[in-house]
Amino acid sequence: MAIRLDKVRAIVFDLDGTLLDTLDDLANAANWALRRNGMPVRSLAEIRQFVGNGVRRLIERAVPEGTDEALFERTFDDFKHYYVNHCQERTCLYDGIPELLCVLKEKGYKLAIVSNKLQAGVDELYERYFRDMVEVALGEQPQWQRKPAPDMVLEAMKRLGVTADEAIYIGDSDVDMATARNSGLSCISVLWGFRDREFLVAHGATCFAQSPADVLKILES
Repeated sequence: MAIRLDKVRAIVFDLDGTLLDTLDDLANAANWALRRNGMPVRSLAEIRQFVGNGVRRLIERAVPEGTDEALFERTFDDFKHYYVNHCQERTCLYDGIPELLCVLKEKGYKLAIVSNKLQAGVDELYERYFRDMVEVALGEQPQWQRKPAPDMVLEAMKRLGVTADEAIYIGDSDVDMATARNSGLSCISVLWGFRDREFLVAHGATCFAQSPADVLKILES
């Protein structure tokens, strides 16, 4: 889908790998749960490849193949409990993100976050980093399908009071590109997150931001 900028007045951001570098805390929580349940831990590189489709899918990928359902559920519950209480230990904003959000807000853009992270985790991070700049922050909840389904993006646009031709989506993964497409939005793919340019190109990305400052350049082009 070609980037459309003339009517854009709202921006929907992915969270992990786009606004926040959360990889270390996700890996620590996953490995804590794996160790607690007698399973081998995963490397940071492996965790990087496992993220993007929600934390349940992260743990499905992290446990050994053939893990029985009861053990998986126990491991997943351990992960959730640990992560909610330790999700801010090593997580940080990417360089340039505070400045980008501030400028976008000053220019009058409406801002939202849509994440496959559990809502409790989104709420924790929203309160610390985004409360003063972002109007809507949605995470995984039972009433919505996870990305790449459009449910959360459509809900975010509804709360912002905009239509698809008035919004643009920014993310770092193939899941984000599919989410944008399924929601009828154009997508800017960032190159500082969990996926590299080669991977993104292979999955159809056409518009890239090397740095947060590039997002402004694209929006103003």
